[in-house]
Amino acid sequence: MKLSYNRTKIVATMGPASTNKDVLLSMINAGVNVCRLNFSHGRPEDHQKTIDTIREINEQYKVNVGILADLQGPKIRIGLVKDGGIHLVNGTHINITTHECIGDDNRIYITYETFPQDVRADEIILLDDGKIQMRVISTNRKDTVVCEVVHGGILTSRKGVNLPNTKVSIPSLTEEDLVNLEFALQNDVEWIGLSFVRNAEDIVDLKRIIARNNKSARVIAKIEKPEAIENIDAIIAATDGVMVARGDLGVEMPLEEVPLLQKMIVRKCRASSKPVIVATQMLESMITTPRPTRAEVNDVANSVLDGADAVMLSGETSVGEFPVIVIETMAKIVKNVEELGYPFNTTIEHIDSSPANYLSDALCGSAVYLAEHTNAVGIISMTVSGYTAFEISSHRPKAATYIFTSNKNLLNALSLVWGVRAFYYDKLESTDQSISDVNEILKAENLIEVGDVVINTASVPITKQGKTNMLKVSVVE
Repeated sequence: MKLSYNRTKIVATMGPASTNKDVLLSMINAGVNVCRLNFSHGRPEDHQKTIDTIREINEQYKVNVGILADLQGPKIRIGLVKDGGIHLVNGTHINITTHECIGDDNRIYITYETFPQDVRADEIILLDDGKIQMRVISTNRKDTVVCEVVHGGILTSRKGVNLPNTKVSIPSLTEEDLVNLEFALQNDVEWIGLSFVRNAEDIVDLKRIIARNNKSARVIAKIEKPEAIENIDAIIAATDGVMVARGDLGVEMPLEEVPLLQKMIVRKCRASSKPVIVATQMLESMITTPRPTRAEVNDVANSVLDGADAVMLSGETSVGEFPVIVIETMAKIVKNVEELGYPFNTTIEHIDSSPANYLSDALCGSAVYLAEHTNAVGIISMTVSGYTAFEISSHRPKAATYIFTSNKNLLNALSLVWGVRAFYYDKLESTDQSISDVNEILKAENLIEVGDVVINTASVPITKQGKTNMLKVSVVE
């Protein structure tokens, strides 16, 4: 199996179009690094079958494809409406109620029980990804909110609701999320996506549950609300990774602000050595056509140039007609940008490290600096926690990054991290012997060859598996 290895990773959402083993195998061969399970859709048995297929491919073909379990979060929706939908006319009034009913021209049901208590007059309500806009006229603070239709249209059942001005009181983890989280943890997925994050406490609560279950899953904070932007520094500090979820973010906030917000979030994540995914509508037209638009190609390319760890596909691979072609297309765009225009080794200001990590951070930065100035072909590191891999990757070195670890759970998790290729290694004889061993493994894989300059990092003594404190520059023999 000859895999495509770009530095910027590709996340593909699983669905009916992509869960067949042969199709998924072709997608992985074309460049998929992480498979996303979207718990907003699908039954548990469907997700279980997909997980089993991914793990089977990993075992059979000796690859490290990661799994991201994306929880739905407190997604607010309207209920069922009458056949044919409701025609909402500009300037008319309509009641939104928390009493379940079939919606008609006078009232519609909302799944958000405390909606009448949380909204205020003049706040904006957006329905169906912002296609329909309403303004709150009044609330009885019990069960009914009177709204004026600002921008109307045909409203059909189960459409999403966005409240850009409202402080929502729904917990970040719903009862359904907790059930899906238990399922994901039982299956030892590597990453958990938390939707509609508002503050760092949302992340802490999720991590507490993961720890209570003695699991090692890492958390991806999905940034899609104005409150998350206000608390972005604290969220990045608390989480293990971030997703710029441009779909809901572009509804909850002015669309024209999203491009610069994306760049800001990517920059802050790199400074904190946290992987960051850019998501939503990247190659949307390829759901139904085998070629992307020029604007979509530019969007993917700019996300790569921004320095994102990964770019993500949603409907394109879950329900689209061309799941393999879309991966091939995205991989080509990424490869072209990285070969011809990517700003490797760009200087970033790291957020102040704790004293405990200061020396390791300095050493990782020095490894990247030396790799650049010696034209090294690779930075080869050993880690148990993964810290060194995240830190080296954040500098975006031109040299390849090869990570060796005895932590099997880490192998697939690193599939999300920019530029990192991970290998299993569990011998602990001595630092010199380990360096010799890992270099020989890479020679056998034809990734380095005699005469190449490489940078090795490790901990001394290696048996303690402490923080990285040793750096060696050598010529491969």
